[in-house]
Amino acid sequence: MSRKKHNITGDLKVSVSGVRGIVGESLTPGLVAGFTTAFGQYVGGGKVIVGRDTRPSGAMLEHAVIASLLAVGCQPVLAGVVPTPTVQMLVDKYRASGGVVISASHNPVEWNALKFIGASGTFLNYNEAAELQDIYNQPDNIYVAEHDYRNIRYVEDPFEVHRKRIFSKIDVDAIRNARFKVAVDCCNGAGALFARSFLEALGCEVFTINDQPDGIFRRNPEPVPENMQELSRTVLEYHCDIGFAQDPDADRIGVVRSNGEALSEQSVLVLAVDHVLSGTNGNVVVNIQTTKAVEDVAASYNCATYYSKVGEINVSGLMRQKHAVIGGEGSSGGVIYPDVYPCRDSFTAMALMLEMLAMSGASIDDIVESLPMYVSVSRKFKCDVGNARNIVRKLKVRYRELNPITIDGIRINFSRDAWILVRPSNTEPVIRLYVEARTQEQAHELLENFVAELEELRKA
Repeated sequence: MSRKKHNITGDLKVSVSGVRGIVGESLTPGLVAGFTTAFGQYVGGGKVIVGRDTRPSGAMLEHAVIASLLAVGCQPVLAGVVPTPTVQMLVDKYRASGGVVISASHNPVEWNALKFIGASGTFLNYNEAAELQDIYNQPDNIYVAEHDYRNIRYVEDPFEVHRKRIFSKIDVDAIRNARFKVAVDCCNGAGALFARSFLEALGCEVFTINDQPDGIFRRNPEPVPENMQELSRTVLEYHCDIGFAQDPDADRIGVVRSNGEALSEQSVLVLAVDHVLSGTNGNVVVNIQTTKAVEDVAASYNCATYYSKVGEINVSGLMRQKHAVIGGEGSSGGVIYPDVYPCRDSFTAMALMLEMLAMSGASIDDIVESLPMYVSVSRKFKCDVGNARNIVRKLKVRYRELNPITIDGIRINFSRDAWILVRPSNTEPVIRLYVEARTQEQAHELLENFVAELEELRKA
């Protein structure tokens, strides 16, 4: 029996990050079954950990995933509703062949997705994802006979593995002795099941909002400042030391200061880097769209900063190569602390922030004020794929004397205080421009100058 293929059209996005789309339109149970069947063949059978976030479509798609894994001889091991990093750690703990996460992360509720995890406990890299897509596109007869079906297993208390890893790597006693007051916005996602007990185990008095794990997101799911107004009010109302915001699958983190100000996603990574390097010297790895403040902080500790392509697997892969002690994606509020696990994880980030406050004895406000910060602005420049690549090639020639970083688009450092990233989109006919400078005026001026330059290059 051959696997039926489904048209990959419309808003469906197939990339190194997995397969995502709008449920019932581009993302259907049939398509999910097709990709999961291909993944089961890719990992060659064995145990596959399955987890999901709280989206209403999650249970339906979970059934499609389970059936497809069974059909190709895999043994589904169900973790239920858990954070994405929990699934990655479970793959490692149980030495599974792989894992499947059903979550569209920070996308709106009508979206859902499959994220594929390899036997290493990390997401598939570019070559692995390409191999999976090749298998999906081959109509091979791969279904096993009935007597080869495996039984379904369940993980009891799956988050405990996650919690223990974090607690073994931080100063739990120091945090407990500080008796912090903490607010947390769980976005009605997977974190809603675990954030309160996790923070209470660290001795915190906890004030939760959006803490019903029903998948009905009562704010925009991305934990960025414009979506954290309610958290800011909660921090002020209860005189909290700090506030945290999660996304639906709890890998990203947002932070609110005790004065109610929501920090940018870039600033969160700066704080984590400064804290880790204050106790351990080592390399830092971040994606190319991360603030230069990370590089400034690392240099103050005589540590090197290395840049990767955008994407968690790209960052974690380079972190392994460079033996980095901390890293992440400033562009998405993603903190990666490999001592716990080489993945983005909001729970590890919360623990690091609390450890930083406990060990320094300073307030989050004072710590933020002591660190270098930049102003960033961004824009989309409409351009088809062919022209976009041609423009980037021309920029590489024009600015070669400034030694730009060209691993993912082109990042040009104009001075110690200003840089621009010009990066063709993988999903839209646009070029994304990201500018950072010391002041709002400098940032906007550089952005406008570059938009004009792109117009000129497009016409040339």
